[in-house]
This record gives sequence, C-alpha cells and structure tokens, in this order.
Amino acid sequence: MGRKSTKENKNVYQTSREERNYSREAAAEKLGFLSADRIEKIENEKSLPHPEEVLAMADCYKNPSLCNYFCSHECPIGREYVPEIKVKELSQIILEMLATLNRLSHEKERLIEITVDGELSQDELPDFLKIKDELEKMALAIDSLNLWVDHTIASGKIDI
Repeated sequence: MGRKSTKENKNVYQTSREERNYSREAAAEKLGFLSADRIEKIENEKSLPHPEEVLAMADCYKNPSLCNYFCSHECPIGREYVPEIKVKELSQIILEMLATLNRLSHEKERLIEITVDGELSQDELPDFLKIKDELEKMALAIDSLNLWVDHTIASGKIDI
C-alpha cells in the first residue's frame, strides 16, 4: 500500500479516493483504464479529468457527487448551465422542496394570468421572473433529492 498523503489542499478526486482507503495504485487497478500516474496528475491538478474518467471514479469511489462537481466546476459548458448540487440530509431536501411548493401554489394563479395570452408584457415581467426563481429552486431541490438517492444507492443503504 502507498504512503498517506500529507498534502493540505486536496481536491475532490483525491479526498474521494482516500475516503475509500485506496492508494493511487489500488484505485488504478480497480478502475482498470487509468494509471496511478494519471490519477496523480488529476489529483495534483496538472491535468483535468475526462468525463469518462470522472464517471469511472464516481462509481469506483462510490461518490456520485464527483459528476456534478466536474460538470459545475470544470466543464466549460457545465460551468455555464449546471448548478452545483450540495449533498444534504433527506429531511432538509424535503423541507426545502415543500417550502418551494407552498410558495409556488400561491403563484400558480398569477402564472396562469401571465401566460394565458401567450405573451409576456413588461408589467408581467417582475412577477414572471419571481416565479422563474422559485421554479429554479424546485429544480435544485429535485436535483438534490436525486443526488441523495444516488449516494444512498452507492453506499449500499438501499438496493433498487
């Protein structure tokens, strides 16, 4: 087994590997197509990982969050369009989702009024943008719930 890293600012790929107690060599063996040298370059940020490498590491390290991290931080398209999803407890996710649903139920009638004519007027724009923000919060809550499920499956706590 390799020696333990004493590096202070470890990136998410290294911390995920170390949480599984894998040396770079052991991780490379489990991954099959990544060498220990390639893993070292990724962990020391000398090279960005490729999407297929992130998928494999996420599966091997049982950390689905690596995929969201890659997309929201390292992929040029994802940085623009993919929000970072934080891992949260199920109760917090559900409460955030229900709070957003409650706010949206109050805004439902207004959204119908705004969209019934198929056009968005200047006076409707502030209300529409407010509703759009609430819908984005709901989308984040749903993504967070999906990530929680993925983590729970990866950890073996549930079996689909």
